Amino acid sequence: MIYFDNAATTGVKPSGVVNAVKYALENHSANPGRSGHTLSLNTAEMVYKAREKLSRFFGSDGPQTVVFTQNCTHSINCVLKGLLKKGDHCIISSLEHNAVVRPLIKMGVSYSVAEVSLTDDNKTLQSLEEKIKPNTRLIFCMGASNVLGKILPISKIGSICRERGIFFGVDAAQTAGVIPINMQKQNIDFLCIAPHKGIYAPMGVGVLIARKNLPNTIIEGGTGTNSLELLQPDTLPERLESGTVNVPAIAGISAGLDFVESVGIAKLYNGELGLIERLYKKLENKPKITLYTPYPKAGQFVPVLSFNVQGIPSFKVGELLSVNGIAVRGGLHCSPFAHTKIGTVPEGAVRVSVASFNTTREIDTFVKILNTKLLKI
Repeated sequence: MIYFDNAATTGVKPSGVVNAVKYALENHSANPGRSGHTLSLNTAEMVYKAREKLSRFFGSDGPQTVVFTQNCTHSINCVLKGLLKKGDHCIISSLEHNAVVRPLIKMGVSYSVAEVSLTDDNKTLQSLEEKIKPNTRLIFCMGASNVLGKILPISKIGSICRERGIFFGVDAAQTAGVIPINMQKQNIDFLCIAPHKGIYAPMGVGVLIARKNLPNTIIEGGTGTNSLELLQPDTLPERLESGTVNVPAIAGISAGLDFVESVGIAKLYNGELGLIERLYKKLENKPKITLYTPYPKAGQFVPVLSFNVQGIPSFKVGELLSVNGIAVRGGLHCSPFAHTKIGTVPEGAVRVSVASFNTTREIDTFVKILNTKLLKI
């Protein structure tokens, strides 16, 4: 099957990731930080080195800022519920995922939605600044839309937060490992990562890099430290990391970072965006195809493209493509804000998202199947 659903999870993992997970299962099957025997100590060292690598790769302030979570959604919840309280105000973008919106609604925290322009970042920034209030405590937004691929002006938003004394959190589910991120230079306080996407790690693990501590926790329990103390530790990462971490998946994260660094993030990005550019050109003049973004220029979009076929619901397009050996995702992609913006509620859209293992031949095969099976041309 030709796999074009990499925005959900990368469908092919590099051999180094597979081998690292296997090695961890065979040689690091001991609980890190819980025991004094050699196996536990060796496992703890591997986990610590993964923290170091993540901190360095994303420009944080050291391994203690790296917290392993269940997934990116868990990381986002840690930030929102750990930082905000009633009376605080938060600003999000008009493209946000439900992983951001639902916690805010559940908490009853006041929030405003900054309108994202697909063509003019200055308009996005203007909308965001207009939403700032005296009680604005946090600006939290995605690095790039999982529906439209639009990259938000993170560096400039970070500068606004620095000037105004506002915390800044980023959902990097679609950008970590895809485009460069430097938390110190971009003034990002909290970075939430889905390693199973752009870092090619296994599913079932997330990363929160927290350059600032959080007043509240959403889970408490054993940390392997200060066991006589009945209150949760104050220091990171233990404060936010109760219970046993996913050691094999962490080994996969480390190997995935090695893969991204060995190939080069710029080379990976240019190759992947080139495939989306090729697809865009092949679809833009087809009368039965609706595209929702301008041409995906480098630096403005990640390698994601959504479209619809006239007269066929997006979920049906996905089913028909699957029967013909193509994996895409139809529907609302857990992002009703984005679909409301482009007018595709409630049907949604068909999303194509590529990764490093995809090829031009696969793009051309996809278009051929689309033409012959769905467009009948």
